Amino acid sequence: MVGLTLKQLHSQYRYDLFDDFLPFMDTFIIDHESGGFMCNTDRDGSNLNTDKNNWYNGRGLWVYSFLYNELDRLQEHLDIAGKTTEFILKGAPPNDELWNTDYTKEGKAMPAKGIYIGGKYVPAGKEIYGDLFIAEGLAEYGKAVEDEQYRQMAEKILFKCIKIYDRDDYAPNACKVYLGADSVEMAGPRTIGVWMVLLRLSSGLLREKYDAKLEAVADRCLDAILNHHYNAEYNLFNEVLCHDLSRPSNEYGKLVYTGHGIEATWMIMDEAIRRKDDKLFEKAAALLKRHMEVAWDDVYGGFFRGLKDVNENIWILDKALWLQEEALIGSLMVIEQTGEQWAIEWFKKIFTYVHDTFVLKKHGYALWNPWTDRKGTFEDHYPRIENFHHPRHLMLNLLCIERMMGKNVETLDDFQV
Repeated sequence: MVGLTLKQLHSQYRYDLFDDFLPFMDTFIIDHESGGFMCNTDRDGSNLNTDKNNWYNGRGLWVYSFLYNELDRLQEHLDIAGKTTEFILKGAPPNDELWNTDYTKEGKAMPAKGIYIGGKYVPAGKEIYGDLFIAEGLAEYGKAVEDEQYRQMAEKILFKCIKIYDRDDYAPNACKVYLGADSVEMAGPRTIGVWMVLLRLSSGLLREKYDAKLEAVADRCLDAILNHHYNAEYNLFNEVLCHDLSRPSNEYGKLVYTGHGIEATWMIMDEAIRRKDDKLFEKAAALLKRHMEVAWDDVYGGFFRGLKDVNENIWILDKALWLQEEALIGSLMVIEQTGEQWAIEWFKKIFTYVHDTFVLKKHGYALWNPWTDRKGTFEDHYPRIENFHHPRHLMLNLLCIERMMGKNVETLDDFQV
């Protein structure tokens, strides 16, 4: 990062998106015939299988729709989004049920594998994440093709998911993903992970058209995160609460999932920008800074994604790329809005670490490494291609850098609001 001008930073982001990520996706991951994304693929592009997951299809639909809407207007990218939409809607569930989790290449529903935790699959209840990602994708696709029906589908899915989330028997195994397969079940959990996805979807829909019911959803998410998950004792978010928003007395009561804390804060900042609420932005920015300071590994660099026991200081020690990229989004957002020096220093630090640790070009592969151990050890094989957090980071920050370049400054250090 040392010495990079905004113009050079912009060139790097464009390369990472248009010359590295998109060509690999086009060649190995996207099913141009049937639609959807085959993400169970190794680093060299070998498809380990051709199964398609509703999370990755919904997320991929959003990525290519947003790419078309905001960055390039290329018909080929709209066509990818269109084919994926057809694939997704072919498996649409009846009434108020949730989408199936996994599908064959042709679109036939497959038995759910469950949640993969610690080397084995744990039976999962019906979680709403997949449907919410589908809704976010449909809403963005509707903007691209200027068709209101897709927004209406997205809203319908959103309120269906809230209804399911509000059941007191909702997804009792969902929280095992944080503490492992042997952790306790907890029916009807409230998690920052769900609130932030609900917030992101409702906020995006509100940007296009105001709706009081959607505003109430966004209000509810902000209240849950900032007034209930927030723990003043240690100035951090607890990831999991009981169904009534009380603090759990079991092991989840000590869990601080810093990855979602960092991700949620930039989404709150983005919602604050939509609302023109400077105080909300400042509050979220301060919490972003706090979570980054606590989660940073001073020995090997990078952010830890989870603090299993805040009192005993027991961390999950692996390093996830998605978390580092969420921090890059958040810190650059703070720079653009406030010019704060602390955000500039954090962005430089994270950018340097990520390019030193996760970029696979030096190992002879395209893309970035989605996951590694604490030290950033490289391994020749990885069973999945990341098709959401990485391109979202590249696109959002590319747009942010372009706006900042319009201020006629050369470097981040020169940027003032």
